[in-house]
Parts: sequence; C-alpha cells; structure tokens
Amino acid sequence: MLNEATLQFVSQHSHDDVRMLALHGCKNPDVDLTLALQQIQGRQTARRKLPSWAANEGIVYPPRLNMEQCSSELTARYKAQLAVKLNTHPDESCKSSPGRCPKPPSAGSLLIDLTGGFGVDFSFMAEAFDEAVYVERDPQLCAIATHNLALLGRSNAKTVCADAESWLSSVTYTAVPQSQEAPSLSPSQSSVLIYLDPARRDTHGQRTYSLADCSPNVVPLVPMLLQHSDHVMLKLSPMLDWRKATDDLGQNHVGQIHIVAVDNECKELLIVLTHHCDRPLLVCTDIRSSDGHQTIFTVEPALSSQHFSLQPPTPAGAATNDCRPPFQKLFPRASSFLYEPNAAIMKAGCFDDLAASFGIRQIAPNSHLFTSETPIAGFPGRRFRIEAVSTMNKRDLKATLGHLHQANIAVRNFPLSVQQLRQRLKLADGGTDYIFATTQADGGHVLLLCSRH
Repeated sequence: MLNEATLQFVSQHSHDDVRMLALHGCKNPDVDLTLALQQIQGRQTARRKLPSWAANEGIVYPPRLNMEQCSSELTARYKAQLAVKLNTHPDESCKSSPGRCPKPPSAGSLLIDLTGGFGVDFSFMAEAFDEAVYVERDPQLCAIATHNLALLGRSNAKTVCADAESWLSSVTYTAVPQSQEAPSLSPSQSSVLIYLDPARRDTHGQRTYSLADCSPNVVPLVPMLLQHSDHVMLKLSPMLDWRKATDDLGQNHVGQIHIVAVDNECKELLIVLTHHCDRPLLVCTDIRSSDGHQTIFTVEPALSSQHFSLQPPTPAGAATNDCRPPFQKLFPRASSFLYEPNAAIMKAGCFDDLAASFGIRQIAPNSHLFTSETPIAGFPGRRFRIEAVSTMNKRDLKATLGHLHQANIAVRNFPLSVQQLRQRLKLADGGTDYIFATTQADGGHVLLLCSRH
C-alpha cells in the first residue's frame, strides 16, 4: 500500500514532529508525503494506544479521526474476553461476567463486525471464532483492514466493503469463499455474535450521543440483528445514559451492560443484546493501564437488591412507593475509613448494591461516598483513612486544616467547586493529604481530611 520510498521516509521519521515534517516537506518526488505523515502520526498514536500493533512495522494506519475513534488495546482485549464468554457459554448472557482466560473457538462459531472501521476490535475478537466477517462501507478503511488482518495472521477473517444494513439483509446461509464480494453465513454455525460500533459523529463531524443520532441507528435494526445472531454487542459512548439506552433497545433484549473505564476514566459503554432476558447483568470494570489488571464489580440479576432498577435514582426528598428503608443519618468521624467508588461505578449508579456487597454505608444519598469503622479489602475504588472532620465554620477550618499548605481536593454533592474551595482554604494542589468536601444526610457541609490507605 506504500511504495518503498514512502516506507523508508516513515521509518526514518517515525519519532519526529509531524507538524515540522509537513512544514519542511520532502524533496523526494517518490514519497507520498500526505500518506507518510498519516503513517507517522498513526504510529505515534499506536505506541500509546495499541502497543502490540505499534511493534509491527508493517501495520498501515488510517486518517487521524479514525485513529482517535478506534478502541485502545486494553478495551479491545476486554471485548475479546467478553466475546469468548458469549461464544463458549451462549446461554449465560444474563448470568455471569466475562471470563478472563482465553479459550479455543467453538466449532462453527461466527463473528460479524458490521462497522469494521480500523479493525482493532474485530482483530482481537476474531481469535475466539472459527470464522470472522468484517464489514465496512469505506473502501479505504476496508483496504487497510484487509492488509493489516493478513499481516496479523487472522486467517479466519474475511473482509467485505458494503453498507452494514444492506449486507445483512442480503446474506444467505451458504459457505463463505474468500474471494466472494459479499460473504454469507453458514447454516451450521454453533454461535453467532454480531458487533457494532455506530459512528457517533454527524455529517458535520460533531459528536452525537443519542442512539437515534448514531450511524447506523441500531434501534430499528434490533429485530433483524437478532434474527441473524445469538448475541449482539454494541459499543456506545460512555456519555450515553445506559438506562435510556436499555429502554430504547428493549429491556427484554438487554442481557448485559458493561461500563468500562481505564485508569478511573470511563471509556466505553458495552451493551449485549440477546433474544430474551428478564433482567440484565450490570458489570463495572476499571482497567489499570500499567499492567492490565481489571477491577470488576458485578450486579448479578439474581442477587442484586430489590432497589437495582433501570429507572434513575429517586431525587432526595421526592415521594417514593418502593419499600426502601429510610436513609439513616451518618456522621463520619476521625479514625473511620472513607471509600470513593471508581468511575465505572459512579457511571452505573449502583450504590445500594455496592453498599450491600461490602458492608459499608453511604454518607448521604447523593454524596456517593462510603464509610466503615474497619478497613474493607477489595473495594473497587480509592480507600482512605479519615484523619479529621471539619465543618465550614472558620474556627473549625483553622483548627483542622490550619497546618496545611497543600492538599488534593475533591467535592461530592457540595455547593462549591474545587477551585472555589481551594481559593477559600488558600491551599495549593498536591501533597499527601486529601480533602473531601461533601454534604451529610442532615444537610450539613463537612470537609473530611484523609490519607490514602
């Protein structure tokens, strides 16, 4: 795809500043400078985002926007683990979280990626299947994926350049020769997984977050997608309200909801559709980029509290008809322990289940901070020891925080922003002390001076 002169230019300048290279140009007329700069920039992004691909000199990279939109290797591997679980245990989509140990592909299994893109997710997931079909309407991306998949040894993968909906409407259940323009499905597939990552930008390049505004709009396609598969996996924006997405897609079809964070930053919302499920499995995962370690909190349908609901939490003070016990007022004190859930759990909002699972209590219904008298191991988030508690009274603040010159500040359900509170306290950022500003169940504002535990 790149001539020898362009390849050599890319190799020589793979660590150089792309903007400076573009400014100075290239005197060799055989070098396709536009393509070369695209490859250099792609390699530099891949070193951070796709390290195993960056180590392969032959990988061809797409334009910058496609590199920005593609999954990281960490999240792609997570989806591959989930695909393995769905492939090897197709009847347990409402019961268990993704397996962590790779298993051999089951005989006759098929993966269909209807929004192939750069092919990162497809490449990692394809290893769990006998056959894998990549569908992409952009000819350039399709050509890049065809080249890269062959280079990566995905011999079970077939690529086709077509519109997702049109291709799926036209497939027949026959064998799939490598040379066919439109691959088709086999009548003897033991399990079929369809994967979609709908484009989240409109025709003007602006980000969209509603399912209906994505391309393709998956909602009206659900019946056809399930007609051709056992499961459908959707990758959606982490900004999307998962409760509304579940309602839009049909609650009886949503088998699993995965909120995936990396280093405590939400990256993806994955929804697994199945033919019928009374209640979805909710999985909150935070992946540590340094070593790939996964912290997983799962709300099992059969075990979750009666308060786990697809409806948003009831606002404080609002009338409710459920049988939830009244919130007990809790006053955190020095020497107790404080817990801050990770970003995936904060996004999920499954705070009652979290408290029940770890035997901890919330400081207040909307503060999303928890305490215990003794340390709790394995909590999915940050843990602290409370060293002191202060009100916003000036005398209390001076007595409790007067010795500090800097601190890490966080606010939870508090009337001031971090910047406003930092200015009032006259504290620089950083250090080993942590201040959590929050509101207690009685409405009182407090500052919790903490140390990491």
